[in-house]
Amino acid sequence: MTNEEATGVDMKVRLSTLWIFAILNYLYCDVVSLFDPSNLKNLMAGYAGPMSITPGFLLGTAIMMEIPIAMVLLSRVLNHPVNRWANIIAGTIMTVIQFSSLFIGKMPMPFYLFFSVMEIPCTVFIVWSAVRWHAQSSIRISEQRP
Repeated sequence: MTNEEATGVDMKVRLSTLWIFAILNYLYCDVVSLFDPSNLKNLMAGYAGPMSITPGFLLGTAIMMEIPIAMVLLSRVLNHPVNRWANIIAGTIMTVIQFSSLFIGKMPMPFYLFFSVMEIPCTVFIVWSAVRWHAQSSIRISEQRP
C-alpha cells in the first residue's frame, strides 16, 4: 500500500498544498524582514544584503518567486510524468536558492533562520514526494473516488 492509498490524499493535492506552505513562509519572512531597522535602511539605500537593487535584480526575484506560485497550479493540472519532473526540478531549484541565501552577506537573523528551517525541509519533501510518486498509485486513488 502506498502512502497515497493509506492517507487517501491525492499527490497533486499534497504537492500543491506544500507549495502553498512554502510560499506563505517565503512571503512572511520577507514581511518580517521589513521590521528589521538595519535591513529596512539597506533596502531604502538600494541594497538587498550585498546586492544592489536594480531592475534586473527585481526581475530575477520576480521570476524566482513565480516558480513556487506557478507550482501551486501546475501541481494540480499537469499530467503525472510532467508534473513529477516539474516538482523535482522546481523543488530542487528553490531548495538550492534558499540554502544558498543563508551564506550570502552577513550572518542571517534568527527569524530568517527559523523560516529557512521551515522552507528547506518543505521543498526537500516536495522533491522526495515527487521522486517517490508512481503513476499507478495516482490512477488507483482517482478510480476510487465517486
